[in-house]
Amino acid sequence: MSVIRQMTYQPAGRHAASVETMTFERLRELNDGGTQRADFHVLAVIDDGRGLVTVDFLRHPLQERSAVWIPPGAVHRWDDIAAVTGHLVLFVPTAPVTHATRELVASPDLTAQWSISDADWPFVKAARDHLLLEASAPPGEFSAELPEILLSALIARLRPPRPEARTTHPVFRLFRSSVEAHFREHHDAGYYARTLGYAPRTLSRAVQQTTGRTAKGYIVDRIILEAKRLLAHDRLTATRCADALGFPDASNFSVFFKKATGKRPGAWQATVAVE
Repeated sequence: MSVIRQMTYQPAGRHAASVETMTFERLRELNDGGTQRADFHVLAVIDDGRGLVTVDFLRHPLQERSAVWIPPGAVHRWDDIAAVTGHLVLFVPTAPVTHATRELVASPDLTAQWSISDADWPFVKAARDHLLLEASAPPGEFSAELPEILLSALIARLRPPRPEARTTHPVFRLFRSSVEAHFREHHDAGYYARTLGYAPRTLSRAVQQTTGRTAKGYIVDRIILEAKRLLAHDRLTATRCADALGFPDASNFSVFFKKATGKRPGAWQATVAVE
């Protein structure tokens, strides 16, 4: 039985809207303190107040003039948000209209939280307020298109921090996309090198330069993240995790998980359950 709340994008009042907005006041009315997973992006801009948000087992502070980005599939929980003011933007992955923002939205390693500089804040606030105004307008000829344009402007103004290499290194971009699509079935770096048509050394060098990790290490990290999601939030057994993640049996998966985390899957799951 799952202990996570699965949320599906269902825009209120706008039949075909791909972008929705919400205040933190409204979030407090809906939030039950539990863990959630959505099939849409959640982008929050905090004006004032302090709190916490946990995204994929990492806690991040909510503070004045900061932003939070939770991608689809990430498990998250809002904590201590009673004094937080600001707005959330909910949108489907295809909502942004520019090439740069669509590429950013498609990245599986988005920054979860960052501070907005004093110099950037007036522009972020103006972009956010314009989006809020347009999202609240009566339906019209351009009602679906304009929020998507303004969402792209807001994302561009927020400037989520990302190492430049991640946006420019073509080999890593291809590798990252391939891992995201196939990590449940293929765990070895050699498969991705062959599939992408690069020598293993070329692939390893690109991943190392971009992430500081080996290609194998990057794959392991992605599998472990998914395993933790399944263990902690879907409450799957090691046997079912092994099946979902392409391992031949529970024993093989257990050895893999312990090598990466220091704990057997069951022991790690029990630790998370009492937090």
